Amino acid sequence: MVSLVLAAGKGTRMKSELPKVLHKVNGIPMVIKIDNELKKAGIDKNILILGHKKELIISEFKNRNINIEHVTQEEQLGTGHAIMQAKDSLKDFEGTVIVTCGDTPLIRNTTIEQFVKFHNEKNASATILTAKVENPFGYGRIVKNNDKVIAIIEEKEASEDIKKINEINSGVYCFDSKKLFSSLEKIDNNNEKGEYYLTDVIKILVNNNELVESYLLEDNQEILGVNSKVQLAEASKVLRERKNNELMNEGVIFIDPKTAYIEESVKIGKDTVIYPNVIIEGNTEIGENTIIMQNTRIIDSIIENDVKIESSVIEESIIKSGVTIGPFAHLRSKAYLKENVHIGNFVEVKKSTLEKGVKAGHLTYIGDSEVGKNTNFGAGTITCNYDGKNKHKTIIGENVFIGSDTKFVAPVVIGDNAITGAGSVITKDVPEYSLGLGRAKQLNIKEWRKKNED
Repeated sequence: MVSLVLAAGKGTRMKSELPKVLHKVNGIPMVIKIDNELKKAGIDKNILILGHKKELIISEFKNRNINIEHVTQEEQLGTGHAIMQAKDSLKDFEGTVIVTCGDTPLIRNTTIEQFVKFHNEKNASATILTAKVENPFGYGRIVKNNDKVIAIIEEKEASEDIKKINEINSGVYCFDSKKLFSSLEKIDNNNEKGEYYLTDVIKILVNNNELVESYLLEDNQEILGVNSKVQLAEASKVLRERKNNELMNEGVIFIDPKTAYIEESVKIGKDTVIYPNVIIEGNTEIGENTIIMQNTRIIDSIIENDVKIESSVIEESIIKSGVTIGPFAHLRSKAYLKENVHIGNFVEVKKSTLEKGVKAGHLTYIGDSEVGKNTNFGAGTITCNYDGKNKHKTIIGENVFIGSDTKFVAPVVIGDNAITGAGSVITKDVPEYSLGLGRAKQLNIKEWRKKNED
């Protein structure tokens, strides 16, 4: 089985330099979403029909390590013309071809499966995916005789009686491959726009007494086409609701699912609690019994079981079981927090590994560092890792007690069980069990204020 995905158009109503099909719905480009659903439905060969800025679409697939087959429609001369571009790619193929659009991201893989199954069981030459809507204005109407499709009539060509029909064409079809391409050879562009329409194939098949069926959608939301930023937001909203419902059915707890933004590719374990105003993006995976409290944003991170995060930002990090974070912490790329680490308010960690039991309660920056088990950071500690040209590493051993307002000027190594005095600037290695002090001797000038008040 083969699919052809129409993705060549510019999408002028989107008011964007980005190709329409690359705009994201709930965190994923529309064309990638369609490709995913087709593959889940068992379509083993998906061919994209590309045109406008095709190199950006190809690059998006490659950046995600997704195989892409495509043909090019150099001029956008209609849907029928688009399908013609795939003729050589399918010259040796015999079987079912499903045609869909790259801007209808709400269609489910289960719908595609059922649609294709219906088409094959009916042994139809073509099957049209249809929907019934309250206001069919602007859509092609499905005209039938004794439940058999005899035509698709566009709005501008419809009589008043035809306009009353509320079953519409979704733009998704199944075709017998050979009959599709033989019919395409017979269509013309004698119309107002001078384009070749795929709907004319239906007319040709009917005139040849071929069987054309229709398959009615249960949820007409699935064929929502995205042609504007308003429709893009509507589609994203639908997908977010689906995602949150799916997660709740798998055992995730939402305090208010309407205010949680969980992207398509996120995985969350059972009994994890998601509070309002949480955003979880990308390829994030969260384990079980974890609590993600309000105003937290998590991007492309792995978070294990029994973690608690409050009002913090987590980016491209790994967080092991039992960790507590926040409020107002920031984990940047390559932060690795092992079991039972505590990161408190206004603590930032970047490209650092914190071993089990490390604590940094507040007002601390840990960058380009390795920190041993059970080390404690006093408030105001900073690893000074950048000299203006290069980044340097700070290595801190186990059970180290770091006094408040310590500055580690990297590269520097602090041995196990060492202590640093509050307010120290540490520029040299501190041996294990040693006290490191690096501050100026205090000087008191007696009665200085009295002498300077005059």
